[in-house]
Amino acid sequence: MMSQEQNDFITRVGPKEPAGQLLRQYWQPIALSDELEGVHKIKAVRVLGQDFVLFKQEDGSLGLLDKHCSHRGADLTYGRLEDGGIRCPFHGWLFDATGNCLETPAEPEGSKLCTRIKQGAYPVQERSGIIFGYFGIGEAPAFPELDCFNAPDTHVFAFKGLFECNWLQALEVGIDPAHASYLHRFFEDEDETASYGKQFRSTSADSDLPVTKVLREYDRPTLEVEESEVGMRLTAVRELDEDQRHVRITNLVFPQAIVIPMSSNMTISQWHVPVDDHNCYWYAIFTSFTDAVDKEQMRAQRLELYELPDYISRRNRSNNYGFDPVEQQKSTYLGMGHDINVHDQWAVESQGFIQDRTKEHLGTTDKGIILYRRLLTRAIKACLAAEYEALPLRPTAETAHLFTGPIAIDGVTSQHTPQAYLEYADQDRRNKSSWATSVTSE
Repeated sequence: MMSQEQNDFITRVGPKEPAGQLLRQYWQPIALSDELEGVHKIKAVRVLGQDFVLFKQEDGSLGLLDKHCSHRGADLTYGRLEDGGIRCPFHGWLFDATGNCLETPAEPEGSKLCTRIKQGAYPVQERSGIIFGYFGIGEAPAFPELDCFNAPDTHVFAFKGLFECNWLQALEVGIDPAHASYLHRFFEDEDETASYGKQFRSTSADSDLPVTKVLREYDRPTLEVEESEVGMRLTAVRELDEDQRHVRITNLVFPQAIVIPMSSNMTISQWHVPVDDHNCYWYAIFTSFTDAVDKEQMRAQRLELYELPDYISRRNRSNNYGFDPVEQQKSTYLGMGHDINVHDQWAVESQGFIQDRTKEHLGTTDKGIILYRRLLTRAIKACLAAEYEALPLRPTAETAHLFTGPIAIDGVTSQHTPQAYLEYADQDRRNKSSWATSVTSE
């Protein structure tokens, strides 16, 4: 258990809140690249409890400004992209991507007013189908050289979805390996040929065992967690028999991303980004090591659940997430369909908009959550003390190459320790890849 003060300390994300100040020191996903397609290449963005406007100019360059015009607060989401910036339709004030006011055309001829005006502006970068913004103090960190950022465009696919709850409880599902044997349990296994693009529906590497069978029949994994170069590594081992063990290795990339295996050849890198204290988006980059990603199929699969333009799940609180008691008895452990995003959504939203951790009782399988909260609290305290050099995973251009991978594997071995299997399976996968270079595990 923790006190209410401790819970607020690690969950609240406003600009003056402790956790909010920490998260602003890292690049945050703010939109999919696809969201700036079309005629009106301007999008309202709400992140960390604040409102911004994101836009793409004719030359393809991006801008990220405070949403409300510095003149009299009109909404720049409805602005005009012209003359090297975004122009407010109210009085024609023009701002460039750095927040400089270039014109105040309604003012008298020769007015110098625009030289004294500055719109809030923020660094923005596009990586692997996601647009990131930086809202912190000082220079933004470099991007670590993770696989999801190094892979060519042909081998990545990005998507997102809305959870109506606090970001922290959404993230903590991803560092809880034990829950998959229950929340994501399927009573029947699926043909692997129909599993493309579906999590927990493939076959474990180096075996012919469906992941669904492993999770269903071996539901007491041995868990080990440890700090790593990118944040935290979690190892779940299920002893299948005297000779074979199933090894699943996942990662926490500080401060709020997870990297997990999707299949023997694909990983998922997923951020949990606060919209405000009560809502968050998950942003995911699916990274293939071998074949190019079938983006059309991946997108079509996800649009069966998520409704545009806000990427809201069609299964939600208002319709009980599609709960079917007959399905719960015969097909799935939860009874809410076969898309595990719905399973996770129910689990985290059912805790309330902000989980009341003053009433929780953690167990042995929560050791990843316990370690992460310690890392998070330590980093928040360093941030509040302005000890930014002590924050984890904020590389410079010179040190970005030190943060690679991380390795995420799901497979079966009869001759390796978990650490040895991590290295063997990952290197085997990279040897078959046209783009992935070797990495050294910690």
